[in-house]
Amino acid sequence: MKRILLPAGGAILATGLLAAGLAGTASATPAPTDEYLAKSAQQVADIIDFWTKSDNAALKSATAYHWDYKEVKKLVQKGNYVADTKPGVVAPIGEEKKVAAKVHNVNVPKTIGKVFFEGRDGKLYWCTGTSIQANYKNLVSTAGHCVYDLAGNDEVVSRWVFVPAYYQGKAPYGLYVGKQAFTHYDFSIYEDFDRDYAFVTVYNGIGGGAGAKAQVSKGEYDKHVGPKWTERKYFDYTDAKQKAEWDEGRAKYGANGPFQSEIADADKVEHVARPSHVNTYGEFDDYEVAGGKDGIKAVKVSVTESAYTAAKGVGVKTGTTDADFENNAKYEKTDEISISKETYEKLLADKASGKFDGTLKEVKNDKGEVINWTKQEFWTLLWVKSTAKTVYYAETYFVQDYKFVDNGRLGDVVGGQGFAYNQPTGKYVRTFGYPYAEHPDGSKPYTGVTVKNCYGKTSAKLVGSAAKKIEEHVALKCAMTPGADGGPWLLKYSNAKRLGYVNGVTSTFNDQDSNDRVDYISSPYFDGETNVVYKAAANTASGAMFPFPKP
Repeated sequence: MKRILLPAGGAILATGLLAAGLAGTASATPAPTDEYLAKSAQQVADIIDFWTKSDNAALKSATAYHWDYKEVKKLVQKGNYVADTKPGVVAPIGEEKKVAAKVHNVNVPKTIGKVFFEGRDGKLYWCTGTSIQANYKNLVSTAGHCVYDLAGNDEVVSRWVFVPAYYQGKAPYGLYVGKQAFTHYDFSIYEDFDRDYAFVTVYNGIGGGAGAKAQVSKGEYDKHVGPKWTERKYFDYTDAKQKAEWDEGRAKYGANGPFQSEIADADKVEHVARPSHVNTYGEFDDYEVAGGKDGIKAVKVSVTESAYTAAKGVGVKTGTTDADFENNAKYEKTDEISISKETYEKLLADKASGKFDGTLKEVKNDKGEVINWTKQEFWTLLWVKSTAKTVYYAETYFVQDYKFVDNGRLGDVVGGQGFAYNQPTGKYVRTFGYPYAEHPDGSKPYTGVTVKNCYGKTSAKLVGSAAKKIEEHVALKCAMTPGADGGPWLLKYSNAKRLGYVNGVTSTFNDQDSNDRVDYISSPYFDGETNVVYKAAANTASGAMFPFPKP
């Protein structure tokens, strides 16, 4: 039991964390830290919409959270652990249907799933988690760093959800929005990886499926929230019959209806000299195609001062001859105008990146001090002929309803693993996870699509790593890589029942033989203080945030 010490006066020692050693003496246990992940109905609704829209597109786009996959270090032996309280266990929830055990087939419990969240960097990640026994059957265990973003000023992550038995964008047992995250004070405040575990209460699961498809009007299509798509029928406008059909449809439904036209390949143009039969031109932004005759249009182009000076022709609005309007004819320039320093600096950056072609100047006084900033812009005139064509079509609109249902409490739906603490080390455990990240040498044997597992005895001695301020972890020989973070270490796992006791969670990935490949993983030792955090979470209700119907 390691304790974080504070010096007199309350100031944190500059040298960081101080360990009181592996003492078994009773000391004040800090209250668990609990943070709301989603508190209001609006927050929950936004989270559900974010992950489920467009056929769970966000779930499919997330990647494994692997902040440390290239920082694997060796674990060092630290010594025996002295229990801080009596050992204890909490029985699993129910019993899954027994499946005959096979020598080469490990039955994956449906309690195992992916934890999804948005990091403070705005990227979408996943870890591994499992449903675990709780008084309200609403609890998930995972790693602390899958709840707190340690790269984001120690804040809880956003849009946290748990999807049990997740597979390729599917949520067969529903999606569970996190309500409150319970962690040890030493982790949430001091980033002490000896406490890298979290227990998260979740709201009732949200399930559902696609409803009936329907053809609808344009107005109904625009208002629909959920899956929708269009189908197009194209018309040959040079064919008199098809032209008449399109014109009739356009007249019936109006400009905002299903009968539309658009320019295809509008950016394909060629420069041409102004032919004598074109007697007008328009003023347009760079390469905007509009107006003109026989497909030839006037285009006003922003250029540098030197390009403007080199341009031929008069290019004034009173010009009437072809020479006045030949390619790159001068068109116009502005006077120098005063601008703010902020505008000057923005345009200076735009000029460096090719987004601004004009001239910028700093106006200085006799002392060489900048007292003003100016800009001047220049344009030449090009005549261009577009190879673009107008296409004519009619759209048909389709929508599909997606009806959400209340899947109920997590533990009632998938069951829950038991919980154990202060257990002897050197015992057999089975751990599950969704590994994905490459090994430090760049090899990538895992896809993150399916659940993998490791089985073996944990280290008899506690292990540590200075890189993560670790003194009280247990190790397991296992080659799983990040993505498996937060996966449960199940003591006394029954392959037939697919149930055991969570006695650890995957925290770090380590390379003991220095070959740049993960060969050991480690977990915090679950002790009496872990039990305090667990009990606080296990006795916290969540329930249903919305009155969705039962499936």
